[in-house]
Amino acid sequence: MKIRCVITDDEPVARKGIVSYVEKVDFLELVGVCEDAVSLSNLLRQQPVDLIFLDIEMPYITGLELLQSLPQPPQIIFITAYEQYAIKGYELQVLDYLLKPVSFDRFLRAANRAFEHFRKTIPPDSAYIFVKTNEKLVKIFCEDIVYLEAMENYVNIYTDSTRHIIHATLKSVIDSINSNDFVQTHKSFVVNSKKITGIDGNIVELGKATVPFSRGMKDTAMEKILQNRLLKK
Repeated sequence: MKIRCVITDDEPVARKGIVSYVEKVDFLELVGVCEDAVSLSNLLRQQPVDLIFLDIEMPYITGLELLQSLPQPPQIIFITAYEQYAIKGYELQVLDYLLKPVSFDRFLRAANRAFEHFRKTIPPDSAYIFVKTNEKLVKIFCEDIVYLEAMENYVNIYTDSTRHIIHATLKSVIDSINSNDFVQTHKSFVVNSKKITGIDGNIVELGKATVPFSRGMKDTAMEKILQNRLLKK
C-alpha cells in the first residue's frame, strides 16, 4: 500500500526536512509540496491525495481554516511550532500533531499511525489506483485488472473492458497495487491470479487473453498461483 501525501509549509527549511523524512519511508509517496494553503487547495482539485503534512500558521489562510473549509478532506498530520493548536487539531480528528523541530523518530511514529489507519479502513476488495491518461486521472479498481504488460518505459494495464497505457515502470505499478493476488510470470508480465482461467504449459490463460511464463519465474509464480489449491486425481 502506498499513501499519497503532500507537504504544506511556508518555511523552506521545514519543508525540506519533511521531504527528506518522507523519502525514507517506503509506504509514503510524495505527490506534492506546497508553500501555502492556497496552493494546496489548488493541488487537491488536480489529483488524489490520501494524507497531508500540514503547517497551521501560514499566509493568506491557515491550515486550520483550510481544513475546516474542505467537505471531504484527506487525513491530516499537523506540523507546527505552536502547542496551543493541539486541542483544536484533535477536535478536528487529525491523525497526529507534530511540534517543530520534528525528529525523524517522531515523524516515523506519525507515519506508522497513518499506515495503520489506512490499512484498517480500506478493505482489500475496494483497493484502487489512479492513472493519468490523456491529461485525465482515471480510477481503476485493482480487482478489475486482468494483467499488466511492460513495454520499455510504459505499462499497459488491461482490464476486462479496456486498456490503459501509462508512463511508468512495472515495479512502480506493482508497488501501487500492493496485492498478493498479482503474480509476476515474466519480466514483462504480471497477472491477477483471480482472473486466471487456465494454465497450459508455459501459457497463462486469462479468458480470451494469454500471457507467457518465463523459465526462471515459472516455479515461483506457480507456487503463488496454486497456494495449495491443486487437486490431483
